[in-house]
Parts: sequence; structure tokens; C-alpha cells
Amino acid sequence: MRSLTPRQQDLLDYLRGCAAEEHAPTLDTICRDMGLRSRGSLHKHIRALVAAGLVEPMGGQHRGVRLTQAAIPDEDGLPLLGRIAAGRPIEAVTHDSRIQVPAALRTQGPCYVLEVRGDSMSDDGILDGDWVVVEQRDHARNGEVVVALVDDEEATLKRIEQRPGVVRLHPANAAYAPLDYHPGRVRIQGVVVGQMRRY
Repeated sequence: MRSLTPRQQDLLDYLRGCAAEEHAPTLDTICRDMGLRSRGSLHKHIRALVAAGLVEPMGGQHRGVRLTQAAIPDEDGLPLLGRIAAGRPIEAVTHDSRIQVPAALRTQGPCYVLEVRGDSMSDDGILDGDWVVVEQRDHARNGEVVVALVDDEEATLKRIEQRPGVVRLHPANAAYAPLDYHPGRVRIQGVVVGQMRRY
């Protein structure tokens, strides 16, 4: 997503503050509240937010300026479901807590967050202690990084390769060998769509 100018960010913050109200603010209301003299400059900022996917195109269908769903902050965050091994499979752990995740790091589908343990995905830039954002689904394309549940009890984070009669889970670290399983032993729990790191 393109970076916003300070004025565009101010407009976005203003619109987020209005998101809970029943009626979206009109151009005149925004000009008044933000101290803008020209609706022309406001139109320019709105077009930039539309191009960034943060504001719905106006198109004369409604009077107010509305945020897209992706631009509305999720106050409750995403579920933090525990830790996931980026090494040998470990026991799946679930917790009942939540973590804030920027909209750009998630999809429109149901998502959750796992904390990475281990270094087997380090060559892909997924390091011990990172948080991965996972879109919950039971299928994946070859080459995607997945949360795989093995034998319904051990979860691991690997790049998946699915072939007739075998599911191969590839690490991204030469110190680890790929893991081969019969397809009936592996259930895909989701696909990694984002990543966060604290320094």
C-alpha cells in the first residue's frame, strides 16, 4: 500500500473516528471539522485514500465518505492461539488472548496469530519469536507456508508440497530435512499471510 501524506493520514484518522456513527460525514462536514477551505483539496485527498483501498469510491451513490472494511480498525484484534514450531513438530497449544494486527497484514477471511518457536524457517525470514498471521483454511497451493497439524496433535510451520500419496513439509533451513507424511496424517489449519516482529 502506498504511504500517505500527513494530511491524508489526518483525514483517515478523522474518518476512523466517525466510523461508529450511523451516518458517514459529508464533504461539507469534513471541511468544517478539519478546517479545510477548499472542497477541491479534500477531493484530492479522498481520491488518494480510494486508490489506497481505504475509502469506498463515492460515485454519487451516497453523500457521505465511507471507509472500506479493511480500513476500520479491529478493536478486539485477532486471536493469539499460542505457539507454533518452526522445527520438529511440537504439541499444539491454544490460548484465549488477542493481539492487534494491521489490516495490511491480514486478509478478508478469518485469521489468527501464532508465535513462532524454532529456526527451521529462518531462510524464509521467519524467525524465532516472530508472530505469523494465518488465514484459517483447510487447503493450500504448493509452495505456500502452512500451519500443518500432524496426526491431529502436533502442529508445525512449513512450506507445503502435495503429491499423490505424500505430503512433504519443507523447512527453510539447510540444517533440517523435509518431512514426508501420508496425506491422511496431515491437516492444513491455515496459510501464512502476514508476519510481525518485535525488536
